[in-house]
Amino acid sequence: MATAKKAPAKKTEASKAAAPAKKAAAPAKTATADQGAPAKKAAASKTAAPAKKRTPNAAFMKELTPSAELAAVVGSTPLPRTAVVSKLWDYIKKNNLQDKDNKRNINADDKLKAIFGKSQVSMFELAALIGKHVK
Repeated sequence: MATAKKAPAKKTEASKAAAPAKKAAAPAKTATADQGAPAKKAAASKTAAPAKKRTPNAAFMKELTPSAELAAVVGSTPLPRTAVVSKLWDYIKKNNLQDKDNKRNINADDKLKAIFGKSQVSMFELAALIGKHVK
């Protein structure tokens, strides 16, 4: 059964004078109205599974032998791919090879030019370029 809304009554001068008192009382009414509001339903449909410790991907942890050009920068001992990238970044930062204007670009010196094949590369190209120099 639908209820019809009543049209708002026009305010008279007497009700306008009493209006500031009503506004002051309004916050107290809303506080009690919130208590009567229905509680929000919690997302109980998904139960939280106990957190498992992530195992590293075996492909990243496999030790790879660097080529002669890459060995000049990171060393000749077999290293996982993650360690190769880390050592390469250590070399780049140590020799200030990041571009001053755009830090995403790397300016190659003689050792890195042998690996990259060009004078400047983006940091997003590193993984692809390193992949050609490890076995």
